[in-house]
Amino acid sequence: MADLKILAVDDSPTMRRIIINTLKRAGFENVVEATDGKDALGKLKEEKVNFVITDWNMPEMDGLAFVTTLRSMDEYKALPVLMVTTRSVKEDIIEAMKAGVNNYIVKPFTPETLKAKIDQVLAG
Repeated sequence: MADLKILAVDDSPTMRRIIINTLKRAGFENVVEATDGKDALGKLKEEKVNFVITDWNMPEMDGLAFVTTLRSMDEYKALPVLMVTTRSVKEDIIEAMKAGVNNYIVKPFTPETLKAKIDQVLAG
């Protein structure tokens, strides 16, 4: 897990800090941050990441548009994506899965839930 590089995308600095701290406690030390989908696409051009955790509700480019854009690019079609959001309506979850997320967590979440979802996505 130590060599897995994760991109954490959320417009809230507090939520990014919570996610990053949770990831580090779970053994994921290599984390890159982005403030929205547009910023995340820029970070992906700068460095290779192996996993993306993204919020849905963000300015500039929201998580759904970000994932849709990722899935339209050949180099990111298979990049694992976990969506972490407050949107808990069944239709939203279905829409996110159709856009290409590999799994979905509704905030607030426990560290155990985040770790379990990451493990599920990595297991395929």
